[in-house]
Amino acid sequence: MRVEIRPYADTDEESVVALWSQVFDDMPAWNHPQTDIKHKLKVQPQLFVVATIERDLAGTAMAGFDGHRGWVYYLAVSPRHRRQGIGTLLMRRVERDLVHVDCPKLNLQVRARSEQAVKFYQSMGYTIEERVSMGKLLVHD
Repeated sequence: MRVEIRPYADTDEESVVALWSQVFDDMPAWNHPQTDIKHKLKVQPQLFVVATIERDLAGTAMAGFDGHRGWVYYLAVSPRHRRQGIGTLLMRRVERDLVHVDCPKLNLQVRARSEQAVKFYQSMGYTIEERVSMGKLLVHD
């Protein structure tokens, strides 16, 4: 199995949307994959990567750096490709790319009920920080 990690390409959209719909089946109504992709391609598109195995989309990771902290979003691995190191490869790529733009710290959010995701990130050296995550929807459909 040869995994390739590369920048997102426009031809990936259909596969990425299908993967996110499968992996994030409880996605909030305001998260529209096509819109999120369109917005990401306007800002730091090089921080949106995909993992492929022989042209088959196996995973994604989207990151951003605001000049103070980095964030990672949409780390997703296809269920049939899990436990093969793809999530780790994607995170290492994102970490490397963020270091390259002088990002000092990477943050991420995980749904509290997602024990597997928490364990995965902890295995990569991430720690649970005492914070309250807050948000406000600025754009309404």
